[in-house]
Amino acid sequence: MTKPVTILGIESSCDDTAAAVVRGNAHDARVVSNVVFGQTEAHAAFGGVVPEIAARAHAEKIDRAVEDALNQANITLDQIDAIAVTAGPGLVGGVLAGVMCAKGLSLAKGLPLIGVNHLAGHALTPQLTDQIEFPYLMLLVSGGHCQFLLVESHDTYTRLGGTIDDAPGEAFDKTARILGLPQPGGPAVETAALHGNERAFALPRPLLHRDDCNMSFSGLKTAVLRARDDIIAEHSGLPTGIRSDLCASFQAALRDVLIAKTRKAMVAARAKAPAITALAVAGGVAANGSIRTGLEALCAEIDTKFVAPPLSLCTDNAAMIAFVGLLKFEHGQVDDMSLSARPRWPLDQTSPTLLGSGKKGAKA
Repeated sequence: MTKPVTILGIESSCDDTAAAVVRGNAHDARVVSNVVFGQTEAHAAFGGVVPEIAARAHAEKIDRAVEDALNQANITLDQIDAIAVTAGPGLVGGVLAGVMCAKGLSLAKGLPLIGVNHLAGHALTPQLTDQIEFPYLMLLVSGGHCQFLLVESHDTYTRLGGTIDDAPGEAFDKTARILGLPQPGGPAVETAALHGNERAFALPRPLLHRDDCNMSFSGLKTAVLRARDDIIAEHSGLPTGIRSDLCASFQAALRDVLIAKTRKAMVAARAKAPAITALAVAGGVAANGSIRTGLEALCAEIDTKFVAPPLSLCTDNAAMIAFVGLLKFEHGQVDDMSLSARPRWPLDQTSPTLLGSGKKGAKA
């Protein structure tokens, strides 16, 4: 068995400044500390994450996050074997803050530096939390990303499909803004939906007629906007009860799309790798109770193990970055001072770019 190592992880790809310490090896790793500083209040007035504000907050808090993570782990930098840091994809100002902090610590202490793909952090979290074996199907569903990945090793991924426009978390945030709910939109819409009727509005389930694993959520968000305008015209406002019905209907439509496409993705994954061990789900939207329940029911139906990380490790965190760093460190995959911040960094380097990924190339 590989000798246990201790890795400091740093994450700053969006609006959470995080640092963590993970100790162990590929088959037996544990989270020793996990510190996350959120920025919800800083962005609340703007209805979403403002990149400039996020970058400034990361620069202000990242040293404190590292210090707190080391203190909680009751260790010093002299007891760290390597430093792992998110090098992309993400908001480049935030990613740069993390990379520069990691470089400084690496130079000061002579520690190996390991750049980590943020998406790999999410994709490999089930190995950290549940020790599942390769290969498995991963549904990565978050604020900025949504894709099905066949995960065959710590650095071998095949994208089977994904969103061609908005990610689910983005659709939740936009729906919350449309309906006058606070940010972050995911928890706000889910809370409102608890009091609503998901059959009240016949919202679209985009791309279900297609046999591939790709998804689209932009049109669903537009349908919510039109429904809201019709409600306001009829009621001279947006009654709380009807708003809850609209939230529930939106959430159900998004859930149904994810479940239907997951079914197709599992068929595609088993065709490529018959020894699939599980369906794993990760990312911030994986914290949604309705979506989790629907995916669990699907797995029971198709006789597949369902794995979802604890809610604290669904959203952005540095423990997942440290764990990927641990895996790369064991394989001798370290970087030097030329490591750069990458706003776009697909895990699968061979699959064609999905439509809607932008003129600058694929985000993920």
